[in-house]
Amino acid sequence: MKKIQVLGTGCPKCKKLAELADTAAKNSGIEYELIKVTDINEIMGFGVMMTPALAVDGDVKCTGKLPSIEEIEKMIS
Repeated sequence: MKKIQVLGTGCPKCKKLAELADTAAKNSGIEYELIKVTDINEIMGFGVMMTPALAVDGDVKCTGKLPSIEEIEKMIS
């Protein structure tokens, strides 16, 4: 099971990234768990300085932007 983490404090972009990641994972047909990481210390523990950010299985894939659903599908596959 893939662990998809959306790192952000809950701003509109962070919420949008969570929606996009959820859609991309559903499209991919994988088993996944979507986790929203909102604690700033935990976010900084990933080495992330700009949100929103997306991590897959603890590995940060993008920061500071909203990737397309297609880009997210590539990141999680």
